[in-house]
Amino acid sequence: MPKMIISVDGVVIGQVALAKDRTTLGRRAYNDIVIDNLAVSGEHAVLHMSGGEVQIEDLNSTNGTYVNALAVQRQALKDNDVIEVGGCRIHFRALNNLAAGSGPARGAPGEFSASIPLSSAPTEAGALIELGIPVLRVLSGSNEGQDVSLQKVVTTIGKPGVAVAVVTRRRQGYVAASVMGSVTLNGAVLGTEAVALQERDVLELGGATRMQFIRV
Repeated sequence: MPKMIISVDGVVIGQVALAKDRTTLGRRAYNDIVIDNLAVSGEHAVLHMSGGEVQIEDLNSTNGTYVNALAVQRQALKDNDVIEVGGCRIHFRALNNLAAGSGPARGAPGEFSASIPLSSAPTEAGALIELGIPVLRVLSGSNEGQDVSLQKVVTTIGKPGVAVAVVTRRRQGYVAASVMGSVTLNGAVLGTEAVALQERDVLELGGATRMQFIRV
């Protein structure tokens, strides 16, 4: 049985076996494979399985579907192909031989929901700003006084199971949105709709970690 190994920033966050003729992938909760990441469209792609062959089809997603770094509309998958959607990498294996240490399988075949880990390790405050890199400065919490780089198009912050937010770099600036848990922006509840970040805005996650957006 084919399987998909899903990772974010090199960290495997789950696996799913493909047991259905049609497996959907996207941000919305009704998909078979749910990835809570604003760079992933609500209905992003679908996996078709027929006669042992698996094809991936992009559903006119905002950010596209890539196989081995090439944008595709519909393409048959080969063993060890790497699919990229939003900030996630999905490693396709034609045979479902779970290797030790490859990460836990989550859910039944065709049912998966991704938890998103912190995507950028904090670094010494000020070092990234001097290089012209926007950051989230940790004002309180275990990494107080350190900076989280916003170099990537999509940066996830927080702790799965408690509170997670995503900061996305767009042409006109940076936006933030909540993925799960209690997230506030300048004291107001932050929802799943993206909100533009302004210099010195403060994000708070789970009532414990406060981070300030610094661009200059």
